[in-house]
Amino acid sequence: MENGVNNIDRLLQQPAAFRQHIIRRLDARNSLQSVFALEDADWRSVSAVLFLLGRYPGKNRFSGQPCLILNKRSAKVRQPGDLCCPGGTVNPHLDAGLAALLRLPMSPLARWPYWQRWRRERPRQAGWLRLLLATGLRESVEEMRLNPFGLTFLGPLAAQSLVMFKRVIYPMVVWVSGQKRFYPNWEVEDIVHIPLRCLFDSALYAGYRLQIETRSSADRFKTFPCFRHHQDSGTEVLWGATYRITTEFLKRVFDFEPPDMYSLPELQGRLSRSYLSNHSR
Repeated sequence: MENGVNNIDRLLQQPAAFRQHIIRRLDARNSLQSVFALEDADWRSVSAVLFLLGRYPGKNRFSGQPCLILNKRSAKVRQPGDLCCPGGTVNPHLDAGLAALLRLPMSPLARWPYWQRWRRERPRQAGWLRLLLATGLRESVEEMRLNPFGLTFLGPLAAQSLVMFKRVIYPMVVWVSGQKRFYPNWEVEDIVHIPLRCLFDSALYAGYRLQIETRSSADRFKTFPCFRHHQDSGTEVLWGATYRITTEFLKRVFDFEPPDMYSLPELQGRLSRSYLSNHSR
């Protein structure tokens, strides 16, 4: 494990090597299996998100190191206050037109070293990949004014199913070059940067015991694994689907898995009935 920690530390100090490592590890995983299963998809239940990575903008010991960039959902949408990857539901008609632009020589896909192989060996999957990336880019431009130019596509992650919402999320791993400021729209309360180095700190993981308000007189209690991100404005809790996407990335790319949830300290939280009832895209 010590060698693994040293390798991670070395990669975090060298962003170019860090990106190449991610590209290779994701391709090794994706070469072994079919990434997408969209033959008979109900597009109303399919979402695509960008797992955004970039340089940490703060002036502290993490400055310039790789970080995860997330949106904090506003009170005007469902699941207010949650951290999430930018993205949303696929619009097959609109996003098909945008996906055509990803054929251009300077698009993020064109610069991905495995794109030509995908187009040659798995053309149907390549078409779905273009569509899903187009969705993630469109939604990210809307939500946080992400600049679609200067992005580096690193590869897709495994899909995540949301049983509660009957939805499947397809994450696309992307590196953001140059852009330091984002401008959230009404759906986003804040932009949160989590240094990648912190995600390898087992002491920052916990169990998240939620009191879930129900229509009956008795509330339900359920515990979820979570990650605690400490910043000047307070502590943010990463849990749910975005937590699963993040830990899938850490496992596939760096062979890191968080400690067992039941061996960790416990946080207390509460979900009101309105948590799922606000308007959502």
